[in-house]
Amino acid sequence: MIAIIDYGMGNLRSVQKGFEKVGIVAEITEDNKTIEKANGVVLPGVGAFKDCYDGLVSRGLENLVKDLALSGKPFLGICVGLQLLFESSEEGAGSPGLGILKGHVKRFADARTTGLKVPHMGWNRLMPVPGRNLALFKGVSDSPYAYFVHSYHADPEDDGVVLARCNYGVDFPAMVGRGNLFAVQFHPEKSQADGITMLRNFGELTKQ
Repeated sequence: MIAIIDYGMGNLRSVQKGFEKVGIVAEITEDNKTIEKANGVVLPGVGAFKDCYDGLVSRGLENLVKDLALSGKPFLGICVGLQLLFESSEEGAGSPGLGILKGHVKRFADARTTGLKVPHMGWNRLMPVPGRNLALFKGVSDSPYAYFVHSYHADPEDDGVVLARCNYGVDFPAMVGRGNLFAVQFHPEKSQADGITMLRNFGELTKQ
């Protein structure tokens, strides 16, 4: 069973339905014991960084999330769930993050600089980094696209954690990871066949 962490934020049911499409049981829960016993953990996120972080703290989940992300158990962050893994964000007056990965979250430059609207919203191409852990890309199309909705992006200290990039005026991390820890800036549950394939691949990791 995969635990989808419920901390009061995110389109939890959409993620759960994505797993259901590929026959994987995923439970939405904020219960510590249920999360600890799960074979894999998903940290989703929609909304403001600080609200998401505060949601974890108010439920006493922040230390559990840190422990699980470092435990070697398959872990998947989605959207703000990726951003929360870093040390801080410019959003929310410099809100702290979980600090699991070194680096910070920055806002895209506005249209006066790039000519591109913020938030970055819609479909964009993923560029996997050769030689990195691309387990979630198994079976996806040769030129995968994913669905994004975000105004901020991660800026890791260690480029080695970047598994795939995307470009929106600048290159930014679309997927980061280390070992069995993965996180995606896009929404796989909204990214049609390729996104659902990635959820299936994550589910397969939880069976190993």
